[in-house]
Amino acid sequence: MIIIGALLVSSIAGLSTMLGALVIYFKFKEHNINKFITFSLSFSLAIMIGISITDLMPDSTYILLLEYGIGKGIVYSFIAFIIGIILITYLNKLISKAELNKNDLYKLGILNMLALILHNFPEGIATFMSSYKDMSLGIKLAIAIAFHNIPEGISIAVPIYYATKSKKDALFKTFLSGIAEPIGALIAYVFLSKYITNALISIILLLVGGIMITLAIEVILPKAKKYNLNKYLYLGIIVGFILILFNYFVF
Repeated sequence: MIIIGALLVSSIAGLSTMLGALVIYFKFKEHNINKFITFSLSFSLAIMIGISITDLMPDSTYILLLEYGIGKGIVYSFIAFIIGIILITYLNKLISKAELNKNDLYKLGILNMLALILHNFPEGIATFMSSYKDMSLGIKLAIAIAFHNIPEGISIAVPIYYATKSKKDALFKTFLSGIAEPIGALIAYVFLSKYITNALISIILLLVGGIMITLAIEVILPKAKKYNLNKYLYLGIIVGFILILFNYFVF
């Protein structure tokens, strides 16, 4: 029963991403669509950067410093972060070549999906292991994760929907990102429970931090600026960072 409960907690946290995808059902007048896209993209980049600098990177670096000492801890943290930057740069080029007939918004949605799958996978492991050891701790962690998974769902669904006009495609891609969390939890239990350490999860999350910051600055920001709606660009960034600060101080 403990295992089932831990898996359920991880699943709820991961699939909360789907709640963010529901914004594609909101009805907007034609002249407001670009405003909504600009706001959503800038909101998403603020969430990605905010999660990385307030959660993933400091916590993970601290764990590596404790595990390996200051010298090796800093080196391992830096290498993991740089690998994340290189990986998302390579994926961006790969997707650009593979999706020549798709527009920029679609490519952005796919990149967001891939980045967040990588993000959600170790989160699923962390949620499951925490819940397995202490259910109350696992539930608290799941609430915090769900809180930022909702805007992550927006970052995937909105660009894909407005690129393809397909709600089915947008929801499915968002689902793939969310389901990575319980899949990570299941793999952790079945195959990796003996090998997973806090240091390993920290290295993965630092890599994800490099991916998300690079994706936000080099890919999402230029797309958001392309619409020349600076008021909505700044509004999305401000709202995103306020949400991150709320998540940081409350949870």
